Amino acid sequence: MLKNNALWSFFSSVKLTIILLMFIVLVFTAATFLPSREVFQTFAGQLSPAAAKVFLFFQLSDLYHSPLFYFLTILLSLNLIICSINRFPRLWKQYKSPPFPEPTGSFDHLPPRLITTEAKEISEIKLIIKSILKKQYRSSKAADTESGSILYAEKGRFSVFGVYIVHLSILLMIAGAIIGSIFGFAVDINIKEGETVNLANLSKDNKIQHLDFSVRCDKFIVEFYEDGTPKTYRSDLSFVKNGKVEKQGALLVNHPLTFNKVRFYQSSYGVVPEIKAIVTYTAAGKKGGSMALVAGDTFDLMDGKARGFVMRVEENIRQLGPAAKLRIISPQKDVHFWVFQQIDHILAVNPNLYTEAPLFNPGLFTPFVFSIDRVEQIYYTGLHIVRDPGVPLVALGGLLMVAGLIIVFFVSHQQFRVRLEQEGEKIRISIAGWSNRNDRHLQKKIDYLYRQINEELKA
Repeated sequence: MLKNNALWSFFSSVKLTIILLMFIVLVFTAATFLPSREVFQTFAGQLSPAAAKVFLFFQLSDLYHSPLFYFLTILLSLNLIICSINRFPRLWKQYKSPPFPEPTGSFDHLPPRLITTEAKEISEIKLIIKSILKKQYRSSKAADTESGSILYAEKGRFSVFGVYIVHLSILLMIAGAIIGSIFGFAVDINIKEGETVNLANLSKDNKIQHLDFSVRCDKFIVEFYEDGTPKTYRSDLSFVKNGKVEKQGALLVNHPLTFNKVRFYQSSYGVVPEIKAIVTYTAAGKKGGSMALVAGDTFDLMDGKARGFVMRVEENIRQLGPAAKLRIISPQKDVHFWVFQQIDHILAVNPNLYTEAPLFNPGLFTPFVFSIDRVEQIYYTGLHIVRDPGVPLVALGGLLMVAGLIIVFFVSHQQFRVRLEQEGEKIRISIAGWSNRNDRHLQKKIDYLYRQINEELKA
């Protein structure tokens, strides 16, 4: 009834499969040359209103999240399912077909080398051949005929369903792609050293993706070749959930990290406008501590009785070199002053500096004396964050695809029949075979079976 339905006939057409596959290849190939969403937004005003509407409706800049992608994949899925349903009754009949009676003409026109005669009892020959078939093939049967017996063996009957495994694999991969497209996300974020982030701008629809955990960049390391090109760069990340660090790891290019079913890739890096100063201090002539400070940071002194504020950090102020401006507040004092890395050189040029410009005195907050070891650039790490819940289905589909193709191209359904006929005092033995593919391999199997039977009968 369904086969006579026009819509059913349309979806069950193999021509539709070929047309769909060709169209999908063309569309997705063309989409690789189309500009991204960001680029499109820059020249959208130059397009005609109609062209802009088409571009936005089909989301050609992000085809894997577009209505066109869903339409084509669903159409292909329906085509595969209906083609499989149409073909199933014939394949099931082939799979369940009984070995007896043998198909008409199975032993017609056999070459002489596949026919032999033996002067032995038919029961004895039957037992010998049955034993040979049982060793070679799991499934073997025998049946009596008017003139003797027929013995049957087969292998690879399941191979008739290889094409269904391929179809199932394609459907699983399509399902995985759609699930990943709808429920997954791809995020690009930049995190500077010491920063913690728990949300990011999605490239999809400019939404904000809130993660149920935080990502902290503890350290970023970059190494350069002598010509200045980057040799390698690495991000030391901590993953914090419910206030606790649950995982730490080093993220490198082509060595992603996974946490909470979210995968992190090292995609880029850069320099932020801020500068970091490594500040050390002494207290009453005794070695104190060392701090990495940027503008806006705070720190404690005297067991929390004094609070320091970093007002500015400069890489080269007034050609005097790196410097940081600090403000320190305590119950007794509120002072601010500059700390220079090259203070000794400055004092050598102007010995009366502290008298003429007290703000240049790094020991203005007694008994502490501050100094700068060095200033460093602050890097940010660019992370590409992906969550794709459809990956397991795609992976399973890929494995099934390989298995299905192996079955389709390398496994065949082979049947072997040996007929025993009484001819006077001798027994005529004929060997025939059938295969749904690879006749040359079948012929080798039949020749081998013939030699085995002859050797056993003459033993």
